[in-house]
Amino acid sequence: MRHQGTAVKLGVFLGALLLVVVGISNAQTKGAASSTATFTVTAVGKKEGPPPIGKDDVQFFTGKERRQIVDWKKDDNLFLAILIDDSIESQAASQWDDLKAFIMNQPATTHIALGYIRNNGTQLAQDFTTDHELAAKALRIPIGVGGIGSSPYLGTLDMLKRWPQTGPRRSILLISSGIDFFRGRRTGAYYPDLDSVIDRAERQNTNIWTIYYPSAGHVGRGFYYAFYSQNNLGKLSDDTGAESFYLMNGTPVTLRPYFDELAQHLNSQYLLTFAGSGGTKGKYQSVKVKSGLPEVEFLVPAAAFIPPGT
Repeated sequence: MRHQGTAVKLGVFLGALLLVVVGISNAQTKGAASSTATFTVTAVGKKEGPPPIGKDDVQFFTGKERRQIVDWKKDDNLFLAILIDDSIESQAASQWDDLKAFIMNQPATTHIALGYIRNNGTQLAQDFTTDHELAAKALRIPIGVGGIGSSPYLGTLDMLKRWPQTGPRRSILLISSGIDFFRGRRTGAYYPDLDSVIDRAERQNTNIWTIYYPSAGHVGRGFYYAFYSQNNLGKLSDDTGAESFYLMNGTPVTLRPYFDELAQHLNSQYLLTFAGSGGTKGKYQSVKVKSGLPEVEFLVPAAAFIPPGT
């Protein structure tokens, strides 16, 4: 009887152990389950713009491996935040008529917000709206010298963190000198908050388009500041699948060509969805997109974020 009781207890123990092992296995399988990630692809073609592009015209790679595209489509809805660095020259306001025209010419399905970067944050003058006239009216003269001391990267990061739950196609237009006055000039070639902004933008599928405009005051006029700030703006745009616009380190005569090119880019965007394993916490995956069509190239982020498996 004692041996029989021991056998029963051993059986119960082994059964419980089996349930634990199966539970762990199921949890690991669930964590490794695949999910889908979506990022924005901008087609760039000739001066008149690229032709319509179908799924069969696109080749998608993660690393060197060609992967299958789950979905490829247009999305008319766009959420666009225009951020103006308050430390740029006040005379930038002479360009606002062209910026107003850019805003007014956006499709009716484009939701536009407008904000000013100051004190390492974004102060919204107008939240997202499809009333483009209302957004255009929120434009004002930048503060100039009084706005020096802030970081356009922390300000942009603040906007990304406060971004509401919106559709997947998102863009920021940042007009800035790119100088991080908060961290100071002795921070190396790339400012310390740049990677944080890029990671957050890739995670939220947000393209960050940048326009260089000189800083107010004499400090930002030095070659060192202009050179490194433009490099930072360029990397911010390149790594988030966008483009940076600048004319050396001088003040551009007009910003209109930049606005016209940006409007063409925003009208030539597609959403690419692919399957992958994000593990239990999600992960970043490097991506590349090539076209089978002649004279067509793509702007894509350096990486896309794959959410945790389901």
